Amino acid sequence: MADDWTEDEYVEYLHGERRRFAWVMQRYGGITPAQAEVAALERYPYEAGTVLFRGLIFHDEAWHWAMLSIYGDLYWVEHPEFVYPSPEYEALD
Repeated sequence: MADDWTEDEYVEYLHGERRRFAWVMQRYGGITPAQAEVAALERYPYEAGTVLFRGLIFHDEAWHWAMLSIYGDLYWVEHPEFVYPSPEYEALD
């Protein structure tokens, strides 16, 4: 996945996922922008190009990771309305 990316491509994608994760955390998790930014940096730390499986977290999108953080494991069972990203989230790209 990210193994084939240039450094610039990886960093751009990383920043995008952080931005989307923070947005979900604010919108659905009810946290402040500052808290959401910290949460996004913790969820999506920078990984050097030498790290094995760099970017593995990208196998699921930020929506999924944020919903897991907010609602926990199996959020899709208790909150089926969040199985798919909202149109607002999709519009972020």
